Order: sequence, then C-alpha cells, then structure tokens
Amino acid sequence: MSKKLIFINDFSKEEIYEIFKRADKLVKAAGQAKPLEGKSVVLFFPESSIRTRVTFEKGIQDLGGNTILFPPSALDKKEKIEDVIGYLENWVDAVVVRHSDIEVVKSMAEHGGIPVINAMTSENHPCEIITDLYALSKIYKDLEKKKFLFVGAKGNIGNSWKAASELIGFELEQCCPLGYELDNIKFHTNIDDAILGKDIICTDSIPDKAKEDFKEYQITFQHMEKANRGAVLNPCPPFFRGEEVSQDVINSDYFVGYGFKKDLVPVQQAILCYLLDQQL
Repeated sequence: MSKKLIFINDFSKEEIYEIFKRADKLVKAAGQAKPLEGKSVVLFFPESSIRTRVTFEKGIQDLGGNTILFPPSALDKKEKIEDVIGYLENWVDAVVVRHSDIEVVKSMAEHGGIPVINAMTSENHPCEIITDLYALSKIYKDLEKKKFLFVGAKGNIGNSWKAASELIGFELEQCCPLGYELDNIKFHTNIDDAILGKDIICTDSIPDKAKEDFKEYQITFQHMEKANRGAVLNPCPPFFRGEEVSQDVINSDYFVGYGFKKDLVPVQQAILCYLLDQQL
C-alpha cells in the first residue's frame, strides 16, 4: 500500500477503485464518520488557492481532524526539506503540499515517514484528476471504454490526464496547435475533427503566451453537438469564458464542472483515510 500520492500512478488501478469505494462510504455517512479524530494534518497552500484548499480543510475538519496551515513559501528557505519533514513528523500525521516545484514534494515524501499528498505542482495535479474520474464513474459505468479528448497545452493538467489514461486504460487524445503536444499521445490540430466520437472533453486554461496560438481552439456549444451522445464538458478550473470555453457551452447541459468539484471533499477525504490506514 502506498503511503504517498505524488503521482497518480503511486496508486494502482485497484487502489484508485478502492478510493472510490471509500468516497462512496463517506458520502453515505453524511459527515457522521470521524476517522480522523485526533489526527493533525499540515497544509501548505498559497493564498490564491480556493477549491483545493477549502475542500482539504473542510474535509479534514469534517472527519474530526485538525489542520495547520502554512504558505508554500515556508518551504523556500535554506533549511533542507528532509529536515523540515524530520521535525514535522514528530507532531503531525500527514502533510498536504501545494508547491510549484514537484521536487520539493518528492523530497518531503522520500525523507518522511508520514503520508505526503501532492495538492498540485507545475508538473501534475493528481487529486483533481482522481476526483474527476470518480465523478465521471457516476455517469459512465463503463468509464474505461469511454473516449477522452484533452484540449489544451502540455502542462500539469494534461500530464495528469495522460497518467490517468495509462493507469485506468481509457483512450485519450489531445487537440492543440503544433508545439504544445503531450508526449506519446495521438493529437489533432483541428478541433472539429478531434471532437468527433469523443465522450468526455477536458480543457485547461490557456497560458498567456499561448493565447494567440489557441484562438481557434475554444470549445463551443456547436463543437459539443458533434461529440458522442451523452458527452460532457469538464473544464479544469479556473476556466475562462471567451478563452478555452464559450459562454454558451458553460450555460448548457454539457457543462458538469460545478457538480464534479463537489466530490473533491469525499475523494480527498478517502485518499487521506486510505494513506493513514483509517477504517471507515
């Protein structure tokens, strides 16, 4: 059993589905379960973090745990990460880290004896994508057979969808201009062609320097009409109307973003309980 979540494939496929089962139990318990009672978790989050920070704090507190919050800059000092975690593990039971540099998070997990959870780096965003998979599994019972399209540049969200496809086994393709491709993934440069036959369309916000290159890649209602029957649009927040998605498609039934993020609480709770070996 893994004692860390730095990359999605730190879990096996079977462990991902075990997380889903635990999330189901937590949803059914409706806040009555307190498996983290007496547990303390240190969180490293920037002020700009909204969804991930709120859901981790709320999730831990709802299960009876305590949270201690620091900014990620507290890790950007002369003291070595192995010494930081060496002290922290005397007093806390787990660490949740949002830091741009994945090497900081990896070092903490490597040198610590307590669970370390990656809450986002510039390389990947495992908790976000595991939660999306959980939410999608409630819509599609045959999730592994569905066809995904990622529309966006290579980055932490695209990398995480690629890792998820390799672990779970679903088909993933990308649509982007030349120069923004993920490694070893089939890609398209024409959005009208790319969206044909797809079930789940995922996007990421467009980097400022790439906006001109991506001006023809905005997902609209008309594009979604070309996808498979029952298709959904799942943009990674923060999304921006008029950039990677249009206003009309966000106002349509294709958009599932708000409801999906409700599941961040039970999924992240399930991940913590699993890593801490807490029974539900």
